[in-house]
Amino acid sequence: MSLACILGCAGTRLAEDERRFFTDADPWGFILFARNVETPDQLRALTEDLRACLGRDAPILVDQEGGRVQRLGPPHWRDWLPPLDHATRASDPERALWIRSRLMADELRAVGIDVNCAPTADVARPDTHPFLRNRCLGTDADTVARNARAVAAGLTAGGVLPVMKHMPGHGRALADSHKDLPVVTADADALDQDFAPFAALADLPMGMTAHIVFRALSDRPATQDPAIIALIRDRIGFDGLLMTDDLSMEALSGSIGDRTAASIAAGVDMALHCNGDMAEMRDCASHCGPLQGAALARADAALARRHAPDPVDIHALEAELDGLLRGRADG
Repeated sequence: MSLACILGCAGTRLAEDERRFFTDADPWGFILFARNVETPDQLRALTEDLRACLGRDAPILVDQEGGRVQRLGPPHWRDWLPPLDHATRASDPERALWIRSRLMADELRAVGIDVNCAPTADVARPDTHPFLRNRCLGTDADTVARNARAVAAGLTAGGVLPVMKHMPGHGRALADSHKDLPVVTADADALDQDFAPFAALADLPMGMTAHIVFRALSDRPATQDPAIIALIRDRIGFDGLLMTDDLSMEALSGSIGDRTAASIAAGVDMALHCNGDMAEMRDCASHCGPLQGAALARADAALARRHAPDPVDIHALEAELDGLLRGRADG
């Protein structure tokens, strides 16, 4: 039985201790970062090796949003604008974002990656922290919902599962959760605007939590708060696989094991640990528990939505996207 965790590896090739650990621990899946990426051939070999450790077609995730958060880049892969810049520049944002995501999926599938941690469905605001703002897809809930739907649809058409983030909404954060715990003081009515895009996308297969405190609702980080997880399930209506944001981020306190246990106890389905540190991964694996019950059913349902890419003319899409991005600039 797989463990309820997603783990990373340290470099571009598996070390023997990593190989043994992954085989013994049997995490549900893996996540890759720029430190794991050199060339298409190297990356394809790495994803094959990771799956071979588990003896199954395990999901392999990446954060390929575009802009600063782009783990695969030139010279081997396309260079993408930040999502907000792309949406603002395009004459037809939804179509442009669909094409962009379909092209991204084509690149990811070619190297064995079948899950992308996108779209970011947070609403960008004037004071949203710069670490997040241009990763968003709009400045109002309706626009974000439409654009995020286009991203998810483009990825899915290309055979890559989307993961919407950061639930239930990170746009009001004034701090970078990689370094500090953001605290949002907006009242409950205002927070409804943040929750709305996620409710509109509640049918997506996977979501990721936010390491953020909503003072009007709780004093705990959303990732570790049963009340916020219940809000995601009941009020937002999301019944897909829910994973944590990276548990090694400094927004959370305590050991990795403590963070893992608190998140799983709160009702999150899957612990996500990203930095590839072996001691931390062991701590995560020893505290997440087996994937079972409702969490297992949601994980199986998510993977059942993987499919081969729909046929498409990549060159025609590239030309169309170029025209959509030039259209508004020329106008």
